[in-house]
Amino acid sequence: MYKHILIATDGSELAQKAVGQGLTLARALGAKATAITVTEPWGATATGEVMIAFPIDEYEKSVASSAATTLSGVADVARKVGIPCDTLHVKDRFPAEGIVETAKQLGCDLIVMASHGRRGIKRMLLGSQANQVVTLSEVPVLICR
Repeated sequence: MYKHILIATDGSELAQKAVGQGLTLARALGAKATAITVTEPWGATATGEVMIAFPIDEYEKSVASSAATTLSGVADVARKVGIPCDTLHVKDRFPAEGIVETAKQLGCDLIVMASHGRRGIKRMLLGSQANQVVTLSEVPVLICR
């Protein structure tokens, strides 16, 4: 059925549920698993005075450290589940775009990720990366909650 599953995570507790589901599914199907975390461009997260107080080199160190922690957590879960899992940090992309582009580049045939299930004004204000991935993706997307 699925041969290469891309598991997207931001390191949150909710995303950990999707990591577990994605790895378990990959093991059951005998599929390859790749975990991805995507970090936004510095200019998208820092504006005005924040740019001065939080220079780009500090931002780069911070996101690299956070991504390494997130992905090492996925690798730990993969070992416990008993499946090999590649990990990938995509920098300077908006999460939904980075996830969809990477799925295409790697030839993944399923994306697994979590969604907070926000509605109404919260969804408008906070956005929905899961919704954007579903909208942009050419391959199936499994949303976990």
